[in-house]
Amino acid sequence: MTHHTTHYPRRTALQTVTGAAVGCLAGCLSTNDTSAPSSRAGPIEDVAVEGAELVVKHTSADNVDQLNLIQPNGEVFEQRTVAAGSQQASFSIGTAYDPGEYTVVALSGGNTLGERSVVIRPELQIQTVGLYRNNPGKPWDEVYGDTETNRLKNGEAYVTVKNSGSGPEAVVELLFSGEVPNPVPDPRGNGIHEAEQVIIPPEKTVDLFSSSYPFGSTAEDGMRCSPDRNSGQFTVVIQTQVGGDNRSNSFDVQYTDSTEMSDCEISITEA
Repeated sequence: MTHHTTHYPRRTALQTVTGAAVGCLAGCLSTNDTSAPSSRAGPIEDVAVEGAELVVKHTSADNVDQLNLIQPNGEVFEQRTVAAGSQQASFSIGTAYDPGEYTVVALSGGNTLGERSVVIRPELQIQTVGLYRNNPGKPWDEVYGDTETNRLKNGEAYVTVKNSGSGPEAVVELLFSGEVPNPVPDPRGNGIHEAEQVIIPPEKTVDLFSSSYPFGSTAEDGMRCSPDRNSGQFTVVIQTQVGGDNRSNSFDVQYTDSTEMSDCEISITEA
């Protein structure tokens, strides 16, 4: 997906007043890059992703009056007019962007003063799965409402997802499959409780709360509790928006001490 379709020739976009080489030098910045700025950066001091925005800091001495954000395909993603004396601007990237290298170009009166690049790419990992009975301190009532019963909350789960990448990502679907009491391959909605999507900023960790009762009443083909022990493995799958792919992780699970789900002891560990 692209934010705008205005074509901005990359040769022009990346031109500098000194006629420096076109290739990205060692000073190109990513959100984890602490190296010295490239000589091509000109008045641009810093470029970093903060939440769902790309924040640009620049000097005011060079009279920067416009910033262009060039996306990986060479087209303009967005333009910003810079107020006189301003030293910071931001671009809203949201989750409607193509992962890759973006370049910020600083201009004055139509002349290029400098440019600086940053790689914007999310990277999600499913870390843990937890249940109400094992984690009562989580905000269950805040999520499901304080009128819900413990039985309902016992059937739901939260999934902790971390974004270790450099760009925001949105989770649009949450699925449980395998040996859980109530596997639902196609839950009503997207499997996330009362949310069309959950945005995870870079370097942030978020809990997704389920809506498909994976640990609720046992379905015909679901894993059952046992007075002794039943054990198995299940998989959590999330669908992403920016990457447009599925991420999954498998977990070992044990069900003991009862034949009733309400009294069953459930332990979950990463497989």
